[in-house]
Amino acid sequence: MGASQSAFTEQELDDYQTLTYLTKKEILHVHHRFASLNETAVRLDKNAKLPFNTIMELPELKVNPFKDQIMKVFSSSGDGMTFEDFLDMMSVFSDNAPKPVKVEYAFRIYDFDGDDMISSADLREVISRLTGEGNGLSEEQMQQLIDNILEEADLDDDDALSFAEFEHVISKAPDFVSSFRIRL
Repeated sequence: MGASQSAFTEQELDDYQTLTYLTKKEILHVHHRFASLNETAVRLDKNAKLPFNTIMELPELKVNPFKDQIMKVFSSSGDGMTFEDFLDMMSVFSDNAPKPVKVEYAFRIYDFDGDDMISSADLREVISRLTGEGNGLSEEQMQQLIDNILEEADLDDDDALSFAEFEHVISKAPDFVSSFRIRL
């Protein structure tokens, strides 16, 4: 894994390993996946910023109903992803990322309006994306589902889920960690 074969120096790999939940080998694999999205741009600049539509070509993201939110949450610039943004995303979605980190990012992804609360409107968007277009839910059924979620999870009765309330709900979901991942 000498520097001559790697896009990174040993120090850069050490730094990335310290800042992520990934091994050096996984970091190099993530860079290879990033580079495969636009080899020319990444050959010129290993930390090139690739547009969202390019990143969304990854098979794992292409089918994800939250891909636009994922891009928004992990992008440092708001208009594309650098390798470091991509590395952060892959680190959080890795098997080694701890549950509290995954919960924090899931909250940010589901908070569509960015107000640090998951409101009825956010829940409506989450449900719509999870069930797909033409999901067969009537407006009444959709509202009943939202009301049921809030009744179960909204402990302070403010008609929205705070991070603590969201975290409490997720703590009861044993398959959350295994479903909130992208295999490397």
